[in-house]
Amino acid sequence: MAVAVALAMLTVCICATTATGSRWGVDGVRREVTYDGRALVLNGARRIMFSGEMHYTRSTPEMWPKLIAKARRGGLDVIQTYVFWNVHEPLQGQYNFEGRYDIVKFIREIQAQGLYVSLRIGPFIEAEWKYGGFPFWLHDVPNITFRTDNEPFKQHMQRFVTQIVNMMKHEGLYYPQGGPIIVSQIENEYQMVEPAFGPSGPSYVHWAAEMALGLQTGVPWMMCKQDDAPDPIINTCNGLICGETFVGPNSPSKPALWTENWTTRYPIYGNDTKLRSTEDIAFAVALFIARKGGSFVSYYMYHGGTNFGRFASSYVTTSYYDGAPLDEYGLIWRPTWGHLRELHAAVKLSSEPLMSGRYSNISLGQEQQAHVFETELKCVAFLVNFDKHQAPTVVFRNISLQLAPKSISILSDCRTVVFETAKVNVQHGSRTNGVVQSLSDTHTWMAFKEPIPHDISKAVYTGNQLLEHLSTTKDETDYLWYIVSYEYKQSDDGQHVLLNVESGAHILHAFVNSAFVGHVHGSHETRGNIILNANISLKKGQNTISLLSVMVGSPDSGAHMEKRSFGICKVSIQQGQQPLHILDNELWGYQVGLFGEGNRIYTQEGSYSVEWTDIYNLTYIPLTWYQTTFATPIGSDAVALNLTSMGKGEVWINGESIGRYWVSFKTPSGQPSQSLYHIPQHFLKPRDNHLVLVEEMGGDPLQITVNTVSITTVCGNVNELSAPGLHTQGRHPEVRLRCQRGKHISAIEFASYGNPAGDCTTFSIGSCHAESSESVIKQACIGKRVCSMPVSPAKFGGDPCPGIQKSLLVVTNCR
Repeated sequence: MAVAVALAMLTVCICATTATGSRWGVDGVRREVTYDGRALVLNGARRIMFSGEMHYTRSTPEMWPKLIAKARRGGLDVIQTYVFWNVHEPLQGQYNFEGRYDIVKFIREIQAQGLYVSLRIGPFIEAEWKYGGFPFWLHDVPNITFRTDNEPFKQHMQRFVTQIVNMMKHEGLYYPQGGPIIVSQIENEYQMVEPAFGPSGPSYVHWAAEMALGLQTGVPWMMCKQDDAPDPIINTCNGLICGETFVGPNSPSKPALWTENWTTRYPIYGNDTKLRSTEDIAFAVALFIARKGGSFVSYYMYHGGTNFGRFASSYVTTSYYDGAPLDEYGLIWRPTWGHLRELHAAVKLSSEPLMSGRYSNISLGQEQQAHVFETELKCVAFLVNFDKHQAPTVVFRNISLQLAPKSISILSDCRTVVFETAKVNVQHGSRTNGVVQSLSDTHTWMAFKEPIPHDISKAVYTGNQLLEHLSTTKDETDYLWYIVSYEYKQSDDGQHVLLNVESGAHILHAFVNSAFVGHVHGSHETRGNIILNANISLKKGQNTISLLSVMVGSPDSGAHMEKRSFGICKVSIQQGQQPLHILDNELWGYQVGLFGEGNRIYTQEGSYSVEWTDIYNLTYIPLTWYQTTFATPIGSDAVALNLTSMGKGEVWINGESIGRYWVSFKTPSGQPSQSLYHIPQHFLKPRDNHLVLVEEMGGDPLQITVNTVSITTVCGNVNELSAPGLHTQGRHPEVRLRCQRGKHISAIEFASYGNPAGDCTTFSIGSCHAESSESVIKQACIGKRVCSMPVSPAKFGGDPCPGIQKSLLVVTNCR
């Protein structure tokens, strides 16, 4: 034991001195990753880096090259990803690294495009992913307690982390080996739950750190949201405003890293989408660099993607971070991508003073500051205005500048403005979806009614107690049937019979003698159990009560996840004024999952195992399976199903689950949280695509449509006083427009050089307008995929109104 402790201490001492190891790469070049109090250091050079989170599990291998290429074009240096334990080891000792779980292929694609990798091994990840990334079999390990100083948990955690590290080493993927991985993460936001474990919490943190360091990866390790991360582990920040909330590195020898800059809020069923403004993201990034000396910023998410299958956590939608710089389909339509691209270029223009200059902070007013980084030869200044309403004029080094409300202006040489967070001069786009096929033909649809289990003797399990949901299903299905028999002795007074059910699951469907009697559901904000009170009709003698407990994802966070309890916990019948009849300890039967799931009728082969019927005059009742076929849309546009007419369930395309849907759960604005469901191109066949849905609540499949999703409108709105874009060659600011690949500018919807009113969504000609605006733009842009126009009077036949500040607003259609 003393030897083990001494060896661990020696490992820590060595790493604290050098931060990492170094060695010769396969190309003969010495490669080393270290860090100091300013930045990560690659081969002796400090680097300021921008990173974007992408999850290989939330897209397909066919999408990876284009997503990574767009990230590189957006000015990123690093792609960051979690490692998902429950997809790689779904059963203990059985591993899966195939298809979209091929993490090595994903990392190699990143390397092939010249980017680095930040590998967040965890293995607890949260990530709005079921069970926080843990495989459910971990729950059943005897005497286990997750994420604390517990030997069974530590044994399995160390085994998996070691397996991943050894795989990366074997593939030569760490930077000292010539690979792209420059930093790794152990654990994840543990500080948020650490108090729940008492003294075992800090000891677990130290164990995790020593275990990670002992794996000798040759690159630094970090812990996010862990202010007391043991040396030499780097403590990092997660959040919306780390420039204001981060306590800073816990050692002067560690750099300020931001591992999660949340680009939007992840959507949940029943809530309206909340998008984060482009200006706010840029302000937060610039402030972190200026105020905290930040040198690494990672956007969570840069591409969110799709929660295929049942991998979304509790109440989280199938679409994930659709408002990120690259949307769910991989499209660029919000100005966030372009605005951040300009920010990245502006910051890197001043890498030298940022990485090695002296720092000073100067007050420019009550809510205005200048953060300055300066060497003998170079200088950069960040002028910050915290006032959300006023645009004050400040004087900095004898230069008078007006600062927009809540903004940061970057002065590359402490004189020239090269970027302003509040002025978005890049392209805006409008994403639209169009119907390419309506599935309204009744002749093409077939239906199968899910059997309602009623025979307890055929149940998989029986017992005189109510079983916990996840422990029974092992989280291999959302569904668990609870079946009980009830003897009804009819009275003469016509008493009402009331069924009362209390459940800790998310949805409950109730059936009596196979007839539907009601359902109830909770929400993400629900505290406590859901309760169903339903008036029921019973026949004299034996009656069967069948209760379907439904989980809409498993939990992904919190202390003691292994002790969380779900499922039905109380059942009773109230018959008039008679005493309450409690059924909790009656003989219950259990069926895990739906009959259709067990027979895999969502696959082509499995669909032949049941008898489907046509849907003529079909009443759309709960728990019905539907199947049809549809043609693959022509072209390369993204494809989606519009399921607005449905209720709640899951959908498969050619046997691949594209996720849960729940369009009947409306938001406060009266809309579904998600109505379009992404079908990756790789899931489609050239023809006769097999579509299967299981509908829990009774939707209408005849109104489903196949849609394509694309950017059909692009817009630029640039002021003549704006700083010229750093990616342009001209001296003037310019409107630059680009259609997505495969499309060209087909029409000019609006063009005005002058003082046009409005923005890219609502626009009109103002009091100043160059009459040649539309013709000039048409000549420059029609028929082209990309065009640009300087905001200069020379291009429009002269100044249409001298003395008035002018802008150029252009809205074009892409076809």
